[in-house]
Amino acid sequence: MHPKDLKIEDYTYTLPDERIAKYPLAERDASKLLIWNKGQLHEDVYRNIAEHIPGGTLMVFNRTKVVQARLLFKKETGGLIEVFCLEPHEQYSDVQTAMLQTQRVLWKCIIGGASKWKHGLVLEQQHDTFTLKASINERGEGYFTIELVWDTDRSFAEVLHIAGKVPLPPYLHRDAEVGDEERYQTIYAKNEGSVAAPTAGLHFTERIMNNLREKAIDTAFVNLHVGAGTFMPVKSDTMQGHTMHAEWIHVDVDTIKQLIAHIDTGIVAVGTTTMRTLESLYWIGAKLLNHIVPDFDGYAVTQWDPYEMETDADAKTALQALGDYLLQNKQSSLVTKTQILIAPGYKNKVVRGLATNFHQPQSTLLLLVASMIGDDWRKLYDYALQHDYRFLSYGDGCLLWP
Repeated sequence: MHPKDLKIEDYTYTLPDERIAKYPLAERDASKLLIWNKGQLHEDVYRNIAEHIPGGTLMVFNRTKVVQARLLFKKETGGLIEVFCLEPHEQYSDVQTAMLQTQRVLWKCIIGGASKWKHGLVLEQQHDTFTLKASINERGEGYFTIELVWDTDRSFAEVLHIAGKVPLPPYLHRDAEVGDEERYQTIYAKNEGSVAAPTAGLHFTERIMNNLREKAIDTAFVNLHVGAGTFMPVKSDTMQGHTMHAEWIHVDVDTIKQLIAHIDTGIVAVGTTTMRTLESLYWIGAKLLNHIVPDFDGYAVTQWDPYEMETDADAKTALQALGDYLLQNKQSSLVTKTQILIAPGYKNKVVRGLATNFHQPQSTLLLLVASMIGDDWRKLYDYALQHDYRFLSYGDGCLLWP
């Protein structure tokens, strides 16, 4: 079956509100870990995850850093307008470039209370060392382009850190607190640009990273800047009517070499964002082998490419083609967007195992899990619900070995 014909109602389950983890545990690695290994279920805790991964495996992490993307502006009348920063305007070559802008930037945003923001009204936030002003530049489909101006040489990343709030997922139904600034961030987060955390990584601690090294489990890092689209439910009856959100990826040539070296020994993706990045690399390489230059300025991989492209390239060959292309073009890294949709019917090319959290019903993230373990996703989720596992961003996790 082509994923276009999948009915999203087949990927639902009942998630009681009390099973959604509203806060993280006191210790990151104390979360439960449910291991699915070729149909068999085993329980453990996250701090022992290295015991369930063979030595010589490469674990790949998403190093993106969550920005404080929620900006609250108070009108003179007292009303609040929320500006949620989604992604930079197309005029910037990538997220990092946009984050380094000073004094002015254009950003695509969702506006809470947009009907109260009259045309021409400039909103202001006063801070000790600068004033941040916001005005509507243009209206797009489902978003606004907002011009943000500030009277200091601080970068936009620094401005957000001072003026913004942590963009907690809407299903937590609470405002961000001081503790979220640390806990809604992985310990290895480095490159600013996400409006949601790569939550599988929230469980990892220095203790776990040391355990991985001691067992000769190698590590590598990629970047996929998570967009708000990750929370968008599938509203169409079938996937054909759903437009997959696109997100920025950034992968170094040296990391691609690591992947090539570990194809045979095994690669584990930490999180669905990492898996989407790694699988996208394969399809970009496959296009190059087919003498197709991907649209690096647009979507290098579209949502249906994996199901409609003809290729018999193995993962090592495809990744080598991508690495060679970047080196020939004197590029030390790949920076582009991917719209890849991983759903039942998809066969993994690069990733052998996946560490991930428990996801929302009728979400593209749940489809990704189902693509790996088939109908056993129900067995996995039923077990977790019956054994007091905590769900979603601050919840427990699972390790999948198809």
